[in-house]
Amino acid sequence: MVGNRRRATFHPHLSTRDFRTLARFIQGRFGIKVPDVKKGMIEARLCKRLSRLDMGSYSQYCEYLFSPEGMEQELSHFIDEVTTNKTDFFREANHFTCLVDEVLPGYMDSLKAGHKLKAWSCACSRGDEPYTLAMVLSEYARRNPGFDFSILATDISTRVLEVARKGVYDASEIAPVPLALRKKYLLKSKDPRRHLVRIVPGLRKKVAFRQLNLMDSEYRLDKAMDIIFCRNVTIYFDKETTEQLLLRLCSRLAPGGYIFMGHSEFLDCKVLPLVPVAPTVYKKVREHEKEGTGSCR
Repeated sequence: MVGNRRRATFHPHLSTRDFRTLARFIQGRFGIKVPDVKKGMIEARLCKRLSRLDMGSYSQYCEYLFSPEGMEQELSHFIDEVTTNKTDFFREANHFTCLVDEVLPGYMDSLKAGHKLKAWSCACSRGDEPYTLAMVLSEYARRNPGFDFSILATDISTRVLEVARKGVYDASEIAPVPLALRKKYLLKSKDPRRHLVRIVPGLRKKVAFRQLNLMDSEYRLDKAMDIIFCRNVTIYFDKETTEQLLLRLCSRLAPGGYIFMGHSEFLDCKVLPLVPVAPTVYKKVREHEKEGTGSCR
């Protein structure tokens, strides 16, 4: 525990020195760039932690955070506050059309009997993306007997993972979900005043949620993935960090597997075993197969 500390009676100010200390830590530990223009955002997000811990300054907070006790007890709260978690159901919907119309038919021809397609949503936030993926794949399985799948969904924030595991959302959040899929995969709250829906148990069972830092040198996945969704993640990273991340992701992608990136993200495939197959969709190939495929940009 932090122990007794004087409760702050003023709004603390984040000094440039303390901000840059935190910014270097965030980029070094999590890969996320935090330019000087984000100083006000970091100050505002961490202010509630100072209040909760009865601390009167950001210097005091930094001292605690970087202590052995802070690394054990405060780091997860720090991560929850400083990371951004923007997500929606069926976000960038053409990716799911590409998955069904172009990617999965090829897998049906190559999948061995009893083999499950393994998909990974590697920055899953509150669960909108992996549950969207689960709906799409479940519908494909219904139309294609013998097809089965499993989904791994990871994020660095324990707070959003708790929301994702519960699978409970405000009714306004599921507007992008087609009506037919809402009726099949979403349950309305028995209390009409609450305006909540929940992902059906059968769909929740298809997704395994786990905390993971994409900056870790090893991901410790049991098997190679067939599909990886890494959308709108590298926009927070610099070029070097992005290349290192994508090399690690490619090492966990099965030959012939696919990576889906965000629509504002562009890759230089000269250093990656990838070729473009659709806008911001890439296939893992062997180096000799890349000739004549063009640039990924």
